[in-house]
Amino acid sequence: MGVVFTVFDICRRILNRFLMYCAKHKFRKCGKKVVFFPLNSYFSYSTIETGDCVYIGPGANFSAENNAFIKLGRKIMFGPGVTIMCGDHNTTQIGRYMYDIKEKLPENDSSVTIEDDVWIGSGTIILKGVTIGRGAIIGAGSVVTKSVPEYAVSAGVPAKVIKFRFPEDVIERL
Repeated sequence: MGVVFTVFDICRRILNRFLMYCAKHKFRKCGKKVVFFPLNSYFSYSTIETGDCVYIGPGANFSAENNAFIKLGRKIMFGPGVTIMCGDHNTTQIGRYMYDIKEKLPENDSSVTIEDDVWIGSGTIILKGVTIGRGAIIGAGSVVTKSVPEYAVSAGVPAKVIKFRFPEDVIERL
C-alpha cells in the first residue's frame, strides 16, 4: 500500500522547504546539508551553530539567550519535538514576583554543546550547561540535565547512562 499525500501535505512540505532555505542564513553558523522545519518549530537562530549533515525533526524548540549558545557538531539526528533550553529564570529576589524579574544572573544561562554523530530521540528535553559527547544516543522522552559521555546510551527522567555502544577498549581507540 502506497503513501497518500493530500494537497495540504504537499503544500506544507513545499512551504517548509522554502522557509528552510530562506532561514538558513539566520543561524550564527550553518553547515551544509542541514534540514529543519521552521514552519512548526522555534529557533533562536543567532545563537545556534550547526555543523554539516544535521537533521532537526519537526516541532523543535531551540532557545538560547544572553551569551549562551547552542553548538551542534556534524552528522546529528534529532527526532521530532526536541527542546534545547539554555536559560533559566532568576528566582533569587525576595519580595518580587518571578514574572516581573527581568535581570539575569550569570549562572542563569549556559551553553549546550552536542558533539558529532549523536542521535537524540523524539520529545527529548536538553537543559542548560549540558554537553552530549560524540556518538551518544539519547532515548526518546528523556530529560537531559547533566553531560553525557562519548558513545553512551542515556535515557530517562532525568537521563542516566544505561549502557555504552561499544566496549571500553573500542571507545578508547575511537
